[in-house]
Amino acid sequence: MKKENLKKRSDFLWEIPKTYRKDMRVPAHVFANAGLIDDVVEDRSLDQLVNVATLPGIMKASMVMPDVHEGYGFPIGGVAATRHPDGVISPGGIGYDINCGVRLLVSDLRYEREKSLMPALSKELYAQVPSGVGKGGTIRLNGKQIDDVLRKGAQWAVENGMGNREDLEHMESHGCLPGADPDCVSDKAKQRGSDQLGTIGAGNHFVEVDVIEEIFHPEAAKAFGLQPGNLAVLIHTGSRGLGHQVATDYIRRMMQAMPKYGYNPPDRELACVPFNSPEGSDYFKAMCAAANFAWCNREVITWEVRKAWHNIFGPRGGHLRLLYDVAHNIAKVESYDVNGGEQKVIVHRKGATRAFGPEFRELPKAFRHIGQPVLIPGSMGTESYVLAGTKKSHDLSFGSCCHGAGRRMSRRAAKKIVNAPTLQMKMREEGIHLTAGSYKGIAEEAPIAYKDVNLVVETVHQAGIAKKVAKLKPKAVIKG
Repeated sequence: MKKENLKKRSDFLWEIPKTYRKDMRVPAHVFANAGLIDDVVEDRSLDQLVNVATLPGIMKASMVMPDVHEGYGFPIGGVAATRHPDGVISPGGIGYDINCGVRLLVSDLRYEREKSLMPALSKELYAQVPSGVGKGGTIRLNGKQIDDVLRKGAQWAVENGMGNREDLEHMESHGCLPGADPDCVSDKAKQRGSDQLGTIGAGNHFVEVDVIEEIFHPEAAKAFGLQPGNLAVLIHTGSRGLGHQVATDYIRRMMQAMPKYGYNPPDRELACVPFNSPEGSDYFKAMCAAANFAWCNREVITWEVRKAWHNIFGPRGGHLRLLYDVAHNIAKVESYDVNGGEQKVIVHRKGATRAFGPEFRELPKAFRHIGQPVLIPGSMGTESYVLAGTKKSHDLSFGSCCHGAGRRMSRRAAKKIVNAPTLQMKMREEGIHLTAGSYKGIAEEAPIAYKDVNLVVETVHQAGIAKKVAKLKPKAVIKG
């Protein structure tokens, strides 16, 4: 894709018109400011976006957020809404790590008073929260237990003494999608997940201790309980091997089923079937189950983080309160005004975060008047942001926002140029204590491999999709 193929619609929105390719059913929209658009055209992500615009039943436009980069089938940072119930559902539009997501815990502790304990806290968090490729935890689930997790989501952790009931109100969908059916999840997927509850895995997943550095919206920050100078904890992970296997199983099944429905997408990675077909229905039920596993996983990790917090700070550490938990790899049935009337659609969000505005009834009353918290982690060692969703996002992006900084360099390329021990030392000199399982993981996730999260966030802020509330700065990072 060349930059000249994009038509500038505003300072933050570009369009690839429907006439760009004969098989496009809708135009393609790119949210990016001038400082990011050159990065966006560097890889295949916009070619993938055009492919998404060919999906049967797609509504309005295929879209990418400013943190876009190349993915499997769909670009990461992609959003697509298809007609309910006969439009397609595509596992590539959700991704392999189903319900990869982020949650933020906030405290009353002041960083300046506690900064000498950051090295100890980093080590204790690393000890309490299992991490690493394929790494299992201390919890071993039998068949009945894992089925219960897949049905109940975070509620299972609460019922089993590894979560707090008040946390449930502060999660997207209250930590459970009701459409889950464990019978649609393969035995192999369940086996892969049986010892991974309460673990973060590897890659870009992390537990991170931050200081709230700057407030942009005092009213929203007060409603969210964010005070400058206080410590907070970000958790980023998903459904681990279980979700990956669900995606693998159903991509294979859909590839075999597509000829039956007359589908021949421009990229085999865009395997899809009608949402209301047997294959589509089974996938959605399995995806919901994997999403529930991820919410339960993050709740158990929160329990582990709270243990580490108490072990270091004791009673003065107080209670780590959950602000919110949001998914950014998921499909959901939602209603929007499309073509002048309200219509149900299947919203695919792959590396994109829900960003609903004020008065959304699912939100806790304390900040329902503000809008949904939107959590945007930066790259390792750089800023992260808390935003608030807006009603404008419903019209512009099917209630969706960016999910992070977005890669600008492959993991292989990063490993070639980054000296991990030097980076770790440099971060320590900047007051960031990094504890990781391997130098390889550090090199792959170096800040140089990512876009500027400040530009990404400024784009969605200026677009009106979400408004900036607070900026966080890392002080301790735990990676696999």
